[in-house]
Amino acid sequence: RDKYGPTLFGQQALMARRMVEAGVSFVRVSRAWWDSHGQNFETHQEMVPELDRVMSALHDDLKQRGLLERTLVLAVGEFGRTPAINASLGRDHFAAAWSAAMFGCGLKGGAVFGKTDKDGQTVVEDQVGAGELFATVLAAIGVNPKKEYHVGARPIPLVNPGIKPITQVLA
Repeated sequence: RDKYGPTLFGQQALMARRMVEAGVSFVRVSRAWWDSHGQNFETHQEMVPELDRVMSALHDDLKQRGLLERTLVLAVGEFGRTPAINASLGRDHFAAAWSAAMFGCGLKGGAVFGKTDKDGQTVVEDQVGAGELFATVLAAIGVNPKKEYHVGARPIPLVNPGIKPITQVLA
């Protein structure tokens, strides 16, 4: 319990680990409020160490218990954050470049994919959209992202045609 920390997010991550250990196949943990439209630096001095601590504890705990190879952990927000600081000393939503962190399910540890320009304004290498991220998640958990389901005679693909997983991060 101490490894995860006393915060709500830490205790929810610990509960998620316990649920995975008990056989629950899908668990969602959400850290409420990550917006930093104002006072970015003060806000991140609180939020970033908590995220680092909790994700590190979860990774180590899953690995120690032999659960990491069958558990996928994904940390992602709905937007990236502008590289520029606004008038309120914050960072606004930024759809041009965003990050996701994933571990478990045999993903390559330490793999980095994609690159922005030096100012973080534009993706200049290996741009990834939500479709590619979702296809990668499916592939990591052992679901063929090209599979189609059918509702009556209508095919329903899991991802749009042409979308492929990011194979550079898959084992």
